[in-house]
Amino acid sequence: MTVNLLDFDLENLAVFCDQLGEKRFRAVQLFRWIHQRGCANFGDMSDLAKSLRDKLGGVAFVKALDVVSQHISADGTIKWLFDVGAGNAIETVFIPEDDRGTLCVSSQAGCAMACRFCSTGHQGFSRNLTSGEIIAQLWFAEHFLRQHLHRSERVITNVVLMGMGEPLQNYSSLIPALKTMLDDHAYGLSRRRVTVSTSGVVPKILQLAQDCPVALAVSLHAPNDKLRDKLVPLNMKYSLDELLGACTRYLAHAPRDFITFEYCMLDGVNDSDSHAHELVRLMQSRAKVGLRCKFNLIPFNPFPASGLLRSPLLRIEKFARILLDAGLTTTIRKTRGDDIDAACGQLAGDVVDRTRVAVRIARQRQADLGTVSAAVPGTVAVEH
Repeated sequence: MTVNLLDFDLENLAVFCDQLGEKRFRAVQLFRWIHQRGCANFGDMSDLAKSLRDKLGGVAFVKALDVVSQHISADGTIKWLFDVGAGNAIETVFIPEDDRGTLCVSSQAGCAMACRFCSTGHQGFSRNLTSGEIIAQLWFAEHFLRQHLHRSERVITNVVLMGMGEPLQNYSSLIPALKTMLDDHAYGLSRRRVTVSTSGVVPKILQLAQDCPVALAVSLHAPNDKLRDKLVPLNMKYSLDELLGACTRYLAHAPRDFITFEYCMLDGVNDSDSHAHELVRLMQSRAKVGLRCKFNLIPFNPFPASGLLRSPLLRIEKFARILLDAGLTTTIRKTRGDDIDAACGQLAGDVVDRTRVAVRIARQRQADLGTVSAAVPGTVAVEH
């Protein structure tokens, strides 16, 4: 049985090499070839002994995910749809800025959290991604972008686990992927520049603090339990009190001295002055016990199944002003890639539904033409 070496962080790759009778430094060489140079062909790894290259050819491979579609936004944002088998797909988004290049990575195919304002949550949950499938998104994007942008140096400077899925519900795959992102022999990303976003899986927040502390972003979206229960169902399991307590404890290990709270602005739902003042009171009470935070207000990206609307810009700005006047660091997220459905909350990646639509259209066309042949089931519609 052969294995995909993208599944291994450096420690696990060293164990694998040891099982092949090879020294640890061979694992470091191999790791650099794969991640720093983007090499998938063992025969091209010139400083590895030929005997090792031949050995690897029989027991291992390096393979990214198959690209179903690629879309490039007018603002330079790029969205990829990757096939992960069985009719499932995930989405990955690259967001260019003047001083950084951020990759938004998925951790699950679908999502079980069912947050009301998230299109991915409405898709439902299919499965966890493997470590290799998480890191493959970075591996592919980094080396594609170097060619696409004609650059030899690193393009991706920041990674955010804010794509499809709840990262902390896929903890066993998340940690090796994070370690690979941070490893100097791979991508060498700073802990401050790798962010895990969570809807509030309290036990795993505390575990992440011990195992691999990186920057933490928490999907808050409400100033009280009653409203948050409706918007983020996980709140019924882990209350705001438990969540904010875990965030305070996380700061003792975090590479940043604050937690980012994400707040999706929903018209007439959570965006009133009274909500803002309630949020201020909540955070001021928590500041007394050491919680430092930053708010990121996110304009909602509407989709039909949600039944929700985006707060008007003036309302978002008024909400932000109340937080700022109270001394809370607050930014309004600039929407990026919404012309290609790559903006926050739009990562649906529902290949199964797209396939069903394609089959239905094909059958209707055949009926209109008076033919009796059936469309092939399971065909994936590829968009360019």
